[in-house]
Amino acid sequence: MDSTTVLAALSGNVATMGYGLAAIGPAIGVGIVVGKTIEGVARQPELAGRLQVLMWIGIAFTEALAFIGIATYFIFTT
Repeated sequence: MDSTTVLAALSGNVATMGYGLAAIGPAIGVGIVVGKTIEGVARQPELAGRLQVLMWIGIAFTEALAFIGIATYFIFTT
């Protein structure tokens, strides 16, 4: 096996592991956002509607990190 083949195989595996690690952050972030929303609703049930809207916005921003991670995976593997 020549060095080019080894380097190509290695970079694909590293990119795959990188995306796997990049998915951990958004997963933790979504868990924190939802957990804090549940706490807020438990403390002030009358704000449930507002908190739910803010929760969905927070989840959207947090999931943007996962999309950036998968985009970099595709950039570095091609």
